Amino acid sequence: MRTHDLASRKRRRFRVVTTDSKHAHPVAPNVLGRDFAATAPNQKWLADLTYVPTDEGWLYLALVLDLFGRKIVGWAMSDTMPQELTAAALWVALGWRDPQPGLMHHSDRGSQYAARHYRKVLEARGITVSMSRKGDCWDNAPMESANGTLKVECVHGEHFRPAPRPSRRSSSTSATTIRCADTRRWETSHRLNSSGAGMPAQSHSAKEYRREQPRVIHRRPVSGSSQATEPAGRG
Repeated sequence: MRTHDLASRKRRRFRVVTTDSKHAHPVAPNVLGRDFAATAPNQKWLADLTYVPTDEGWLYLALVLDLFGRKIVGWAMSDTMPQELTAAALWVALGWRDPQPGLMHHSDRGSQYAARHYRKVLEARGITVSMSRKGDCWDNAPMESANGTLKVECVHGEHFRPAPRPSRRSSSTSATTIRCADTRRWETSHRLNSSGAGMPAQSHSAKEYRREQPRVIHRRPVSGSSQATEPAGRG
């Protein structure tokens, strides 16, 4: 690395709290129980919120990850953390994957995931709801790891400046979204994954979807958010 003038990026300890567990919504038990093994796509999904700093404040990123191959299958971004943000990421994942009943969805016990509307969407699709125990990030460890990798390779060391446009906030959001999207595509198509038999997530998952054609389902995006509308490839 020294010969080629390369330097590594290290993870940072500073963290913005995105989990609001002080709410009146019902909390699901930890059905997943840290069993992060999956033998096929759409068996177990993990979901979480993370943040991206910009010159104009924080941007919040909602992600949905399939434990089979550790692939991000849904995401949406906004400058606030409304319940609609996590729902938008979920709808993207449901549109891309169209899972059969029996899927397990695991998240923290934040208000965005415990909200009635979010739970109704999961219930309507026959999806089992699982939530981490209070204050225990290890119950959602693969999702936390994915967030950390995204920060190291996409955010840390970068400076997201607003462009000189009338809507400066949206320009900063767009720049961040493009960078995160590029990183997501590279990771799913090139990064070798130990949980995916040493193959990239895209190649590992593609084995289960060879007979299916890519399909795009457009959803109305969250107001003020930047949301994925086209998959790099189904699976």
